[in-house]
Amino acid sequence: MHFETLAIHAGQAPDPAYGAVMTPIYQTSTFAFRGVGAPGPFDYSRSGNPTRKALEDCLAALEGGSHGFAFATGMAASATVLALFNQGDHLIIHDDLYGGTYRLLTSVVAAKGVSVDFVNLRDLDALRAALRPNTRAVWTETPTNPLMNLLDLAAIAAIARAHGALTICDNTFLSPYFQRPLALGVDIVVHSTTKYINGHSDVVGGAAIVNDAALAERVGFYQNALGTCAGPQDCFLVLRGVKTLPLRMEAHHRNALALAEWLEAHPKVAQVLHPWLPSHPQHALARRQMTGGGGTFSFRVRGGQEDVFRLLSAVRLFTLAESLGGVESLIEHPWTMTHVSMPEEVRRAVGITEELVRISVGIEHLDDLRDDLAQAFQQV
Repeated sequence: MHFETLAIHAGQAPDPAYGAVMTPIYQTSTFAFRGVGAPGPFDYSRSGNPTRKALEDCLAALEGGSHGFAFATGMAASATVLALFNQGDHLIIHDDLYGGTYRLLTSVVAAKGVSVDFVNLRDLDALRAALRPNTRAVWTETPTNPLMNLLDLAAIAAIARAHGALTICDNTFLSPYFQRPLALGVDIVVHSTTKYINGHSDVVGGAAIVNDAALAERVGFYQNALGTCAGPQDCFLVLRGVKTLPLRMEAHHRNALALAEWLEAHPKVAQVLHPWLPSHPQHALARRQMTGGGGTFSFRVRGGQEDVFRLLSAVRLFTLAESLGGVESLIEHPWTMTHVSMPEEVRRAVGITEELVRISVGIEHLDDLRDDLAQAFQQV
C-alpha cells in the first residue's frame, strides 16, 4: 500500500471488541490471564499494550521495517538503543548533532565505559580512519540539527557493515515521508515522535524501527527491562497525528522552501541552510536520498547576537520556543537554546555560532509567515 494509506490503516484495524474505528486507549496496567500459565497477547503494559502496538506496527510500516518500538520520549528511544552497547565498545558519532544527544553520549554513555568519537561523517575517509576493531556502531543524523548538513547514508551503512558495525540514523527532521534510512542500508532508525510524526506539539514521544528479527529482540528486551516505553494515551495521540503526516509534510516543505528562497534574497541574511536550495553544498545528495526538504532549516543573520535577539523579539506569528515539527511555526536560537548543553568550543568548531537562527515552518498561510519575518527584520 502507498504511504498515505499506511499512515491511516497500518496496525489500526477496527477494534475486535466493539468495532471501534479509531484505536482505543487501553488505559490499563495489567491484563487478565486466560488461565494458570496461559497469558493472553498482553500481560502487563510495560511489556506491551494494544494501543502501543498499533503505533509500533504503524511506524514500522511507514519506515519499511519489520519491528517498531514506541518510547516515552525521543531521548528514551536514543538511550534504549545506546543500551545495546557495553563497556569497551567504541561508537563513531557525527560531530554535528542535536544537543540532547550530545549530552547523553558525553555525560551518560561515555561515563559507562563506552568510547565515543565525534567525527565529520561527511568525509567518508575520516569515517574509515576512525574505525577500530571494537567499533560497534556509527550514529548518524541527517539533515543535522541545526546546520542542515547531509550524510550519505548508503555509503556510511556500507562502510559500517563491512566492518561489522551497526548504523543508526536519527530521522526526526524528515520523517519517513521524506526519507527512509532502512532502505539505504541503515540498521536502526530513531525518531522523536514529538516532532513531525505527531505534529501537534501536544505530546512527547520517541520511536525506534529495525528490519532484523535478532536486533528487534535485543531492542525489545531493553525497552521492557528499562521501562522506557510510551504510555497508551501518548500512543493514541501520536496515532491521531500520524494520519495526517503526508498532508502536513507536503505543506511544511512547500512553506519552508518558499521562505528559504525569500530569505536567501534578503539583504540582512548572510546564508540560508536548506538542502532543497541549489546553493546547498550537498543539494545533489539531497535529491538522491530524500524526496523533500522538510519544514525545518536555519539561516545566518548579518551582524551579531544583538541583531539576532532583535529579530527573535520582534516576531509576532512565529513563536520563540524550542522543538519543531508542529503545525505552528517556531523560531529559536541554537547558541542559547537547543544546543547550549554543548561546550562553546564544540559549538564553534562545528559551525553553531551566535548569528545562527533555526525555524520550524508550520502550515499557516505563507504570506502571513513571510510578512511576520519581514516586519521582524525591520528591527535588525
